[in-house]
Amino acid sequence: MLFFITILKNHEFFVHEYKMAQSNYERILEKISKLSGLGKDEIESKIEDKRLKLSGLISKEGAAQIIASELGISFEGERLKIDELLPGMRNVNVIGKVIRTSPVRTFKTKKGEESKVVNLWIADKSSNIRIVLWDTNHVSLVEKGEIKEGVVVEINNGAMRDNEIHLGNFSEIKPSSEIFNDEELITERVFHGKNISDFKKGESVGTRAFIVQAFEPRFFFVCPECSKKVENEGKDFVCKTHEKVIPEKRAVMTLVLDDGTDSIRAVLFHESLKGLGIEATELEDPEILLKKKENILGKEMFFSGNVRINNFFNNSEIIVDNVKEVDVENVIKELEKS
Repeated sequence: MLFFITILKNHEFFVHEYKMAQSNYERILEKISKLSGLGKDEIESKIEDKRLKLSGLISKEGAAQIIASELGISFEGERLKIDELLPGMRNVNVIGKVIRTSPVRTFKTKKGEESKVVNLWIADKSSNIRIVLWDTNHVSLVEKGEIKEGVVVEINNGAMRDNEIHLGNFSEIKPSSEIFNDEELITERVFHGKNISDFKKGESVGTRAFIVQAFEPRFFFVCPECSKKVENEGKDFVCKTHEKVIPEKRAVMTLVLDDGTDSIRAVLFHESLKGLGIEATELEDPEILLKKKENILGKEMFFSGNVRINNFFNNSEIIVDNVKEVDVENVIKELEKS
């Protein structure tokens, strides 16, 4: 049975995520059809022709945007739901409720000037997304508490970079009077099931893969207040924000995952390791570490996280947020439904 399920994993295991992607594509298709007056079949034919010309290197949603542009249709300036947003979109308009904010961070620009940046996460009934505020006027709204967790905000003229909305000088963010029912908001991080070979930088993805290699863990110390890495200065540990602190020891472990389409480096920090059945404190004991590595090597599990580029190795890696056992019963149920 396990062998049977493994063979079919590239499609059936991701039935739910596939349907989500299809619904997003269907919405785009519907809009193009409505605004152009063309039938869906004709538009889909144009989309497939475009993908064929581009050797399949573009998603159906991306090809749909190109076809829309060629037909003189623009999604720019239209208010969209979060799950309708696609990488590369400009003049993005969206409304959502702030579900989380990051601390305001100060940094130096290339010109040596001091500037600030802050991240927000907003949600609507369709999904959630991170908003990056670079303009100091926007950041000040967060600092003054005008925009905070629980506030509904209206965003205009944002730009999609990967899977985030970035707001610059010509963008707008302001509190909105629109009301959202908290129970209907999608606040959990949305992962899209994909093969490793299809991973792209900036995506939040989930994949079912085998652990084919496990490296020795590394340890580091963080500030107990802000969880940022601290510097060792003699006998003391110093946080840039909270100065001298009694640090907390954390662990990070690297794996190599393979799903049959490709392999990828996976990085798991402290909490994520628990999904492997590993407590960070156990990694300091060589005998326990050896047993733990033996237990996970060759094991198939479900990993979700964010794809980024490792600048040192110049290749993709996944920063794992969550690890789960493969639920065979659920897979079988999904197979039966499909």
